Amino acid sequence: MFNIPADMHFEIAYKWVIYLLPLPLLFFILLPPLRKRRSALLAPFFWRAADVSGRRPKRRAWITRKNLLAWIVLSAVWVCLLAAASSPRYVGKPGKKTKTVRSFLIATDISYSMATTDWIVDGRRTTRWNAVKSIMKSFVRDRKSDQVGLVMFGTNAYLQSPFTTDLETVSWLMDQTEVGMAGQMTSIGDAIAYGIKVFKEDTIKQKVMLLLTDGIDAGNDILPLDAAQAARRDSITIYTLGIGQARGSGGYDLDEKTLKNIASATGGIYFNAMNEGQLKRVYTTLDKLQPIKYDEDTYKPVVLLYMYPLAAAIGLALVYQLLNGIFHLFRRRAI
Repeated sequence: MFNIPADMHFEIAYKWVIYLLPLPLLFFILLPPLRKRRSALLAPFFWRAADVSGRRPKRRAWITRKNLLAWIVLSAVWVCLLAAASSPRYVGKPGKKTKTVRSFLIATDISYSMATTDWIVDGRRTTRWNAVKSIMKSFVRDRKSDQVGLVMFGTNAYLQSPFTTDLETVSWLMDQTEVGMAGQMTSIGDAIAYGIKVFKEDTIKQKVMLLLTDGIDAGNDILPLDAAQAARRDSITIYTLGIGQARGSGGYDLDEKTLKNIASATGGIYFNAMNEGQLKRVYTTLDKLQPIKYDEDTYKPVVLLYMYPLAAAIGLALVYQLLNGIFHLFRRRAI
């Protein structure tokens, strides 16, 4: 049949069905018997025979003989039907199922400046993007109850991964992304505006964006602060992460002021990372600021058994009808 786990127990869902057990007997007692009229053939000498015998004819009803086997079979079928209606089942211990409670969008700069090889990871010099990518993948895999989306931007912004709880796929898609795929320049305002558009397609109310860049906004279409104000109106919290170090007035690698203003406008925080260790600490801090939340549904594993008494009822009825038909067939031939 099937294997029942040891931690499951038997129960009947609708115990009140047992009160329907005497229902057929109640109908038998309260309802009048079925009467049928039949034509009678009276012989010409009927009344003379009645006078000779001295017996007076009476008006009587014809009552069929009680079929004990039919009563037993019908009673068994009724019991099986009630057993099926009561929904017998095996039920396990209540469990918890984690629900998605937040949308977490990562908007990452992949302009040509991210190809700068000024980071050291595991004793080896590597590009900023490869360093960020290796650490970010572990960060993504830890967002267990969040649905994560991925936006890549350079001159233009595009969706690398829609919101999903399949975090392994998000990490894989991140691994397939290379510097320069979105153009050479850095359009921070366009990236935020595109992120807002992605959030509008989502139904979860808690919305968090991590904006990561190492450059200065190119100022093509949408100003970063204007986009940040629009994000605030949509209840989106933006955490900004600057990669690298801001220089003096002679020429900036990183526009920290704009990133700080974006974070401040949306209720987020600005972080800066110039090496692998600092980036790990940023993600650790971000985990504390946006801890993984678990909104759980309670459920019980259930194995339904109603089909077995139902099949028994149908089987009993079919076998009885088959045997009854065979019996009447042989009886007619004997006559």
